[in-house]
Amino acid sequence: MKNSIIVSFACLTFAVACKNQETSEKNMEITAPKAEKMAKELTAHGDTRIDNYYWLNNPEDEKVIDYLNKENEYYDAMTAHTKKFKEDLFEEMKARIKEDDESVPYKLNGYYYITRYETGKDYPIYTRKKGSLDAEEEILFDVNEMAKGYSYYNLSGINVSEDNKLVSFGVDTLSRRKYDIFIKNLETGEILTERIPLTTGGATWGSDNKTLFYTRKDENTLRADRIYRHTLGDDPIKDELVYTEEDETFGTYVYKTKSRKYIVIGSYSTLTSEYRILEADKPLGEFKVFQPRERGLEYNISHYGNNWYVLTNKDKALNFKLMMTSENKTTKENWVDMISHRDDVLLEDIDIFKDFLVISERSDGLTKIRIKKWKDEVDYYLPFSSETYTAFTTQNPEFDTKILRYGYNSLNTPASIIDFNMETKEKTVLKETEVLGGKFDKDNYHTERLWATAADGAKIPMSVIYRKGIKKDGKNPLLIYGYGSYGATIDPYFSTVRLSLLDRGFIYVIAHVRGGEYMGRQWYEDGKLLKKKNTFTDFIDASKYLIEEGYTSKEHLYASGGSAGGLLMGAIVNMAPDLYNGVIASVPFVDVVTTMLDDSIPLTTGEYDEWGNPNIEEYYNYIKSYSPYDNVEAKNYPNMLVTTGLHDSQVQYYEPAKWVAKLRDMKTDNNILLMQTNMDAGHGGASGRFEALKEVAMDYAFLLDLEGIKE
Repeated sequence: MKNSIIVSFACLTFAVACKNQETSEKNMEITAPKAEKMAKELTAHGDTRIDNYYWLNNPEDEKVIDYLNKENEYYDAMTAHTKKFKEDLFEEMKARIKEDDESVPYKLNGYYYITRYETGKDYPIYTRKKGSLDAEEEILFDVNEMAKGYSYYNLSGINVSEDNKLVSFGVDTLSRRKYDIFIKNLETGEILTERIPLTTGGATWGSDNKTLFYTRKDENTLRADRIYRHTLGDDPIKDELVYTEEDETFGTYVYKTKSRKYIVIGSYSTLTSEYRILEADKPLGEFKVFQPRERGLEYNISHYGNNWYVLTNKDKALNFKLMMTSENKTTKENWVDMISHRDDVLLEDIDIFKDFLVISERSDGLTKIRIKKWKDEVDYYLPFSSETYTAFTTQNPEFDTKILRYGYNSLNTPASIIDFNMETKEKTVLKETEVLGGKFDKDNYHTERLWATAADGAKIPMSVIYRKGIKKDGKNPLLIYGYGSYGATIDPYFSTVRLSLLDRGFIYVIAHVRGGEYMGRQWYEDGKLLKKKNTFTDFIDASKYLIEEGYTSKEHLYASGGSAGGLLMGAIVNMAPDLYNGVIASVPFVDVVTTMLDDSIPLTTGEYDEWGNPNIEEYYNYIKSYSPYDNVEAKNYPNMLVTTGLHDSQVQYYEPAKWVAKLRDMKTDNNILLMQTNMDAGHGGASGRFEALKEVAMDYAFLLDLEGIKE
């Protein structure tokens, strides 16, 4: 009796700890699957690694599928008590979304294009109206009808011919990002017999309305490596190969300039780019190299009038600069500076209009939109006041217009689409995303930007949101999210689903760690290759800062990341496992050494300039020193949820599967370790706007359950 009183008192005092203990004791009755060990020696540079779970690499093996199914059954059993909660969370998040919704129309080549959704339907309906928004609606695609009978369906790459009579589109029904291209006759509604397999989904029309350029992928590596020319009515087997990207570290793609004058083939790697151009009204001609590739030279091209505008890092312009050259003198010796390089401003993109040039910049981590007039001294920035916002130019296909369309949102402000008159500076908000339910008020939430100090002195920015009234007493549950790779910046953005955490007392933080470009190009350079560990230590230092400042504590701190952000999660649980109560790793890239040594699987060769080529011993040793799978140890790990998709083409399912199997075998704690594999999906998860919410509800239920929050 005395012991039960002590336990009851302790549970009142330390509710989360006791709740976790009760959960652990209950879950210990459920047996976790144990993957069979089959030792495989992997040797490089005289170093041998033993991989006991390499056999999981074969999706054709029934034993592999059986193991994945057992993990899913274990997940179901361990989370059975949250099933109703997950359903409630799903309905709660779905209820905030306007089901009968539509996009803001944009005008292109005489038509207004609109994407709309109907109540109770998961997929979009693509429509257009000729000349006026009052014109009769023409349905291009009702994806709800097209997706019937498929567990996964993605329609992509819609491209209408210049005479407005045909449309090409790509379809993926496996979630492997292998699209078949089809062509639809918009006058008759007929889908033509041509079916072009194994593509990226997008295609580009020549000005003759019968020539189509598209990109094919390698069957095994899925590298986009070939550009073909298709003539309407011909068998795709006879399509002409117009370009092959021989360098395995590059990919290729094709598009048409906004001026519609040129078809452009782009070749890209992490550090280098190259373009080929062909006049669109001569689609059977030969492409001409714009500027031959040079390792380390990056450039993008835009056409206007008699000139090309080149966004480039030429002349050691780390944060890029804008140059221009005449239409017929395209090589770099002809380029002249237009906007010079600045050490404190990253030049991210440009949009060209007849009378205006719009420049997207980033300084001090914040996005800026700058407007210049071609023929006089007009030069100004759109005003933004918050520190936790994102602004970006959006659909601006029309060339001869004074209207700039841009998007804006912040951590506590729903997304808006805005038309801005660059001449008069008048602003028209065309649409602000509705948050249904009548409970949302942006003034109920506080946002701020914090700066943690890394071990090497770097200042790590964080974007933070929480409901007003929270006390910094260390008792708040806090979810910190990070990515930190490829120079991709996760800007502060509004999320209706995130409200389900915030309204239950969670603080949400985005850590803008090195490896992204939040603080400029150098921020990226300092988080890749032989500096990759900065990404992980930045995240850990940011987490420690949040604890030191009273935002949360180790008992209430949670972390999440996906893909390369899943690598970040794998690294931090090895480096600082006692810092977090729970971690969500989505489609995590965790078997870095083995994957980067295997050039037969998707993405490997194109990633050497991001992670390093482990065929070189220096990179092998460095990657091995942080690769999550290779550094699992016999020690305590936090509660973890790992998710993946069987058909994932970006991070193969077996990376998280092997990682979880090794963790199960070696970890010394009784904390929860769950893996859930979507057997019908790939890297992006489920298709359909509402099916994807079920995956978010799964993640949130995991976090809330660890906090003892039941509803």
